[in-house]
Amino acid sequence: MNLEPEQTTAAESRGLLVKILGVGGAGCNALEPLMAAGPGSAAFIAVNTDAMELSRCPAPVKVALGNRTARGLGTSGDPERGRVAAEGALPRLRELLAGSDVVFIATGLGGGTGTGASPVVAAAAREAGAFVVAFVTLPFECEGAERSRCARAGLERLQAAADGVITIPNEAAQKLFDESTTAVEMFRAVNALLADGVAGLWRLLARPGLIHVDASVLLSVLRRRHAECRFATAAASGPNRSAEALERLFAHPLLDGGEWLTDAEALLVSLVGGPGLTMAEINRVMHRVNRQCDGVHLVLGALVDPGMGDALGITLVASRSTRADADVPAADAAAKPAAHDGSEFLHPGQTQRPASRVVAPPPAPTPENLDRLKAAPSGAKSRRKHHTAEQVEMPLEIVSKGRFEKSEPTLRNGEDLDYPTFVRKGVALN
Repeated sequence: MNLEPEQTTAAESRGLLVKILGVGGAGCNALEPLMAAGPGSAAFIAVNTDAMELSRCPAPVKVALGNRTARGLGTSGDPERGRVAAEGALPRLRELLAGSDVVFIATGLGGGTGTGASPVVAAAAREAGAFVVAFVTLPFECEGAERSRCARAGLERLQAAADGVITIPNEAAQKLFDESTTAVEMFRAVNALLADGVAGLWRLLARPGLIHVDASVLLSVLRRRHAECRFATAAASGPNRSAEALERLFAHPLLDGGEWLTDAEALLVSLVGGPGLTMAEINRVMHRVNRQCDGVHLVLGALVDPGMGDALGITLVASRSTRADADVPAADAAAKPAAHDGSEFLHPGQTQRPASRVVAPPPAPTPENLDRLKAAPSGAKSRRKHHTAEQVEMPLEIVSKGRFEKSEPTLRNGEDLDYPTFVRKGVALN
């Protein structure tokens, strides 16, 4: 959606310097729909190690990474090479990011440049004092477990470097389309989703609204410990537009059919409509959201955009914890087995000592118990009865020695060694 000239002026009058960076192949491909989507006052920067892909990107500013290492041929899917290439271009990146207020990063995780370079770019943007939000795509399941593990590792590093990271799993986005959708159309549609997310947050931060959301408020939703963030958008027109837009939003595949709303710990709900947007519509939307997501940290933003006409658009950003023990009560936490800390790999052959058992203190003695103890004979150590073992003859059948019947016994020091030792020694068997 293109911004009207007066709207762009309003955005610039707020004094926000916004820069949008596409990192890697997927990020650079997302810049084209982003540039068409409308953040007209933002600066677009393409960052890549692949010289051919970089040349095709329409961004006005381009940064070639790894001229000495990658030599314009990419990273062959190695995130470490992507990281080294980005660190080599840090002086140029810092120069371009200087003075930025808000930096959006669009990238795909699981490959080399996006996974390895995007955390470096995010850290450089935060060093410049910018508020940094990354929109990332995660691989399809058909791309294999190794690529998925690589993407997850890169996601953790990016979450540590940026103020917020919003994920778009390709597998979930695929549910938006039918089986006849071609691969080219699918990737183009995912790029459009990236563009929708970045443009929606850009409008929310940069343009004045009925209910304005600034970077610190958005940060309260995105920057939560052990959190993963998703976003979804929906729009509808007509007299029942608020109800229809909500139904589409709650069924959105990126929200796992509404499951993300149920488990969310923080929510940002942004409404944008034409001049006919009413307070009653805002109330109806928020009442329904509150019913669906009771007790969450909720942030509301509302914006009037003449370009929307009769349509109402809702953008939702949800944040929830990814810790496996997030919902375990404190009383049950002690009952959980201790996690392995890897010490068994550092010190093979050494086993961890078990925790000491806590024995409850004995009950307080009663007067009857004290009298009984006083009456006990001194020196008594135990009340257990000791039984003296007796040697008895077992009813065993006498077996002939056969051909050894008439052989001479084996005598030593007057003892017949042919008899068992316990018989000769008179040892009692228990």
